[in-house]
Amino acid sequence: MIKRLKMEYNQLGKSKIQISKIGFGCMSLEGDYAALDKLLNTAIERGINYFDTADIYDSGRNEIELGKALKPFRKKIFIATKGGNQPKPDGSGLIWNPTKAYIMKACEESLKRLKTDHIDLYQLHGGTIEDPIDETIEAFEALQQQGKIRYYGISSIRPNVIREYVKRSNIVSVMMQYSLLDRRPEEQCLDFLKEHNIGVLARGIVAGGLLVDKAAKEYLGYTTAEVETMSNAVGSLSGRHRTKAQTAIQFVLKHSAVNAAVAGIRTLAQLEDALQTLQAEPLTQQEFSQLQNILPLNQYKEYR
Repeated sequence: MIKRLKMEYNQLGKSKIQISKIGFGCMSLEGDYAALDKLLNTAIERGINYFDTADIYDSGRNEIELGKALKPFRKKIFIATKGGNQPKPDGSGLIWNPTKAYIMKACEESLKRLKTDHIDLYQLHGGTIEDPIDETIEAFEALQQQGKIRYYGISSIRPNVIREYVKRSNIVSVMMQYSLLDRRPEEQCLDFLKEHNIGVLARGIVAGGLLVDKAAKEYLGYTTAEVETMSNAVGSLSGRHRTKAQTAIQFVLKHSAVNAAVAGIRTLAQLEDALQTLQAEPLTQQEFSQLQNILPLNQYKEYR
């Protein structure tokens, strides 16, 4: 019988909301919404209250389907979405558009698709140091004053961009890729964000499956052999104590800057695996240190 312990929660940065330490990443749902109601009902019943999407996922359909499915639970869950990538008129791709006018428009369209009167966390979906950052911040502040968003943050892996938003804005969170195969945030970002009380939402926590069940390949400067070495190490520390995914997620959550591990979930089996992370045997300090020292730390080569 599966033990069903209570979900654990963290305050999201300097916000006033408590989010589940396991977040529900909705991008993986693209094109497959048949079992969405059951999947989300189970997640909410088990304590997940943070759901993360974006306006460009499945060309907006992800927000539409999520909005319909979450409507009965709206008062007890937090919806996060993202904007800034403008679809080209001919549908051939995206244009990066962080202007105030577009951010305001994109938010309005997300509100309609999500069938809600406010977004709990609205995030800039990217960003470069060349952007009109103050103008983008004006858009977020205006949306917040209008009550259309509760809080705002950015989704970025760029230290130079992150530093500017921390300095100039009232962001409460940064979503960034972080895993045993992508420890770049450890060099410049995690401690810095913790110091400024800005929450980290970790994505890509199993490295696209390379830490779990995908065949090894070159990844962010690591050779195929190094990726395989890390995957094998995760497996050796898992076994009957926890699954490989749970070991990988526990590693990410070990850093105090990380408020939530946002897991890409598509099936009930994936949901159950993620949920059991907090109930599985915790990583010991010795195991944590062992994982830290298997590969050399990778670092950002650009955007420094």
